[in-house]
Amino acid sequence: MKRAAYAGLVAMVVGCAVIPGSGQAPGSPTDVDARVTAFLEQHRNDWHDLNVPESDGQVLRDLVVKGGFTRALEIGTSTGRSGIWIAWGLSKTGGKLTTIDIDPDRHSEAVRNFQAAGLAALIDARLADAHDLVPTLPGPFDFVFIDADKDWYTNYAKAVIPKLTVGGCLTAHNVYVGPGRRGGGVTGDFYAYITSLPFMETTVTPGGVAISYKRREK
Repeated sequence: MKRAAYAGLVAMVVGCAVIPGSGQAPGSPTDVDARVTAFLEQHRNDWHDLNVPESDGQVLRDLVVKGGFTRALEIGTSTGRSGIWIAWGLSKTGGKLTTIDIDPDRHSEAVRNFQAAGLAALIDARLADAHDLVPTLPGPFDFVFIDADKDWYTNYAKAVIPKLTVGGCLTAHNVYVGPGRRGGGVTGDFYAYITSLPFMETTVTPGGVAISYKRREK
């Protein structure tokens, strides 16, 4: 997400568009699986612009399916690879995804990819400055994925955690911890913040996906 380059252009929300499509939900689970699988295979080597690797996409999809989540938010669409994986999971649960990006070119490409993957009916893709939009979203959400400007992760978390349902899951990309790295790097403040919350149960995958479940506060 390149905030400075486009902040003046988009202001708070330049565009908010439910992706054009048939207006109907995708077809049978088998049809959806086949179309998404074919799309991802066809474009396996095309994801170069701030997108998650396939292994992390699978993590996101599996979290959605296993959790039965239906109200998802993605902060940082890029060109849509992670959104496709999340929406693929939501196709199993009957849910929908709201996804936000500030870059008009990436937003447009993501919309085309969502359509081509057959998931357009499940995705509300917004061209907006997430710094401004996220605090105004009403929620509630039960699944959140943060993959935008790293130095704003903590602010995004503070804005969405009150809207996250108990039992809901907040995930964040590129959070690397371990010997010599724990709490370090550009996402260190976020990691320190999220692990300081007693009602958030946090683990981090080897690939750097932080996974935090919201528990009822005692």
